[in-house]
Amino acid sequence: MRLMYEKVLPTENSSWRFWLYEIEELPFNWHYHPEYEIALTLNSHGQRYVGDSIENYESYDLAFLGPHVPHTWCSASSINGQPQQVYVAQIPVSWFEGLVMGMPDLSSFKDLLIRSRKGLKFSTEAGKEALKLFEAMHEQNPAQRFVGLLNLFDLMINDSGCQELSSSNYGITITADGSTEKLDTIIRYIHDNYTENIKAEDVAKLVFMSTNHFHRFVKQRTEQTFTEIVNQRRISKACSLLINSQKPVSTISDMCGFNNISNFNRRFLQFKNLTPSEFRQSYQIAN
Repeated sequence: MRLMYEKVLPTENSSWRFWLYEIEELPFNWHYHPEYEIALTLNSHGQRYVGDSIENYESYDLAFLGPHVPHTWCSASSINGQPQQVYVAQIPVSWFEGLVMGMPDLSSFKDLLIRSRKGLKFSTEAGKEALKLFEAMHEQNPAQRFVGLLNLFDLMINDSGCQELSSSNYGITITADGSTEKLDTIIRYIHDNYTENIKAEDVAKLVFMSTNHFHRFVKQRTEQTFTEIVNQRRISKACSLLINSQKPVSTISDMCGFNNISNFNRRFLQFKNLTPSEFRQSYQIAN
């Protein structure tokens, strides 16, 4: 399978991406991206491919991958009725390396970043401790989540079971993927026009694709559907307006491109597990 470029979209109101996948099986999806990645795989077993490394893995598989390292996990279907889970943290290089290089407090992170260019795996015990941090981060706000991210790095630094995955003579060679520019065009258009009635068929024409091919292309390279990306952008803006203004919820719904208040409430609940009014109230109470 051809190596594919994956576009990483930061979590709303964050500089990096935090995500929890719950799926029946992990398909072989050989890909790379320019971000650092921490991945914790649970309730799953199969093969982990990182660079030129191919290994079997079990639950509590904790790995740290440097920028542009090709990778994928591939598993069998769940046999116990429970979904397989993958917690993922993806961190932009310039932002994180600038932070590490600019702060003596984080100097201990430097060696881990260098070694991650080969891909790193950690002990099962570290995986179990990482699960506690990821579960807490799942319920936290962006500032608290950032503290959790630093705790994850501290956990990995102090794990004596850390091992490099790719061989010592492995070098990353990335063949240019002509789809990268198309994907950037799609994402830029969504971010510039999310308040409008964006239609997939119109965006597909911008990148010279059929609508069906367009939907497959976006899903394969972002791990989100076109509709999910649009709604994520709209909900992110709505959160900012709910926090920083006193505008009525119905006005915010219109400003963020939703066609009616019911749809806005439904989508907001889907992404935030709260209604817009509950979200605003919870923020006011917390502050």
